[in-house]
Amino acid sequence: MVKVVLTGSMKSAAGGHTELEIEAANIQQMLARLGSDYPKLKPILDRGVSVSVDGIIYRDAWFQPISPKSEVYILPRMAGG
Repeated sequence: MVKVVLTGSMKSAAGGHTELEIEAANIQQMLARLGSDYPKLKPILDRGVSVSVDGIIYRDAWFQPISPKSEVYILPRMAGG
């Protein structure tokens, strides 16, 4: 199980939870499970989010592996500039 920390409006969409445990081997599986387990999160996830795994931010690396010991944060999508 991967411990996932939610930020901002995602907390309320997940019923007030700030930390969730999700069974997932990569970012794509984690986002899919979050959307199915917490349907109010799905629209937010579909708009796009950034995922921080052990301090490295990923935007479109859907198959990036996640270990059960990883520190994972879901963040609003960050725009480059």
